[in-house]
Amino acid sequence: MSTAYAVYEDALFVVDLDRASMVREHPFDSRSECVAVADDAVLVGTFEHGLQRSTDDGASWERADGIEPDAVTSIAVAPDDPETVYAGTEASGVYRSTDGGRTFERLDGLTDLPSADEWSFPPRPDTHHVRWIEPDPADPDLLHVAVEAGAQVRARLGEDGGVDWEPRVPSARRDVHTIITHPDAGGHAWVAAGDGYAETADAGESWQHPQAGLEHTYCWSVAVGLNPASTGRWTPRVLLSAATSAREAHRVGESYLYRREGGAWERLDDRGIPTGEGTYRAVLARGDDEATFWAANNHGLYRTTDGGDAWTEIDVSWPERLGDQTCRGLTIVD
Repeated sequence: MSTAYAVYEDALFVVDLDRASMVREHPFDSRSECVAVADDAVLVGTFEHGLQRSTDDGASWERADGIEPDAVTSIAVAPDDPETVYAGTEASGVYRSTDGGRTFERLDGLTDLPSADEWSFPPRPDTHHVRWIEPDPADPDLLHVAVEAGAQVRARLGEDGGVDWEPRVPSARRDVHTIITHPDAGGHAWVAAGDGYAETADAGESWQHPQAGLEHTYCWSVAVGLNPASTGRWTPRVLLSAATSAREAHRVGESYLYRREGGAWERLDDRGIPTGEGTYRAVLARGDDEATFWAANNHGLYRTTDGGDAWTEIDVSWPERLGDQTCRGLTIVD
């Protein structure tokens, strides 16, 4: 069964994509922040009840052990080992599990970085959190880590279980929301940030900021497929959700989708997925081939199979309250 796991502000929704039917809606009595699937377990980060883990597709839950803060703001699964899971928290911390998310240990040293005194999340300026963790598929010992707001940094994992934190580089974005890699593009990463878009071809040693055609630069989510070129090399097909500012993205509701394939950005209006007024920023995910992408927003769940030219709504019954909520995380399991 192909399944979508979408977390909105107050619930996890489990959707059977083969039948276009809602399997389960599981409400949390705390804001949902993120979702991932590690082997046989669904993992949801919540703001008040830590990391919740389910092995029966959300019918029952237990809290993971070892994470000290109650607020879990990001989850990542190692691409080479589904038993290795990383979790980010508020206040900023990174934790690692080697048993599929049952128990965690803290990776010390993140807040010892020189820029840590500058980190601050504007709505709660006395704190900050780890918004995203992204392992490099070509280097299992390298993690890209985003602190909201203030830094994108790297962690190098040692054989002894320790970690060396590398300071942010000058060309990295400071308000990073999403970092995406691709299993067949080692060393490459793509970033959606509040201060714009960025990409790297050297595993984060340096970052480039192609902005031509990007009219909205408060970027939230990014997904990437590799489009084979006639030269035999691939070109990244990058999809991006963006708005004018945080206010339009999260509260007013006016956001857009863009696509870039090596040249200028193209805005994807009138393609079958709502954009513009009345639409909160979408969360994007790549599908099971290079031209299939998914998007979840306050109108529902959408799929494209042609790289973004045309989108189809997944016709399931969503609760009416979804129209006033932002999607917090989306994971597709094929």
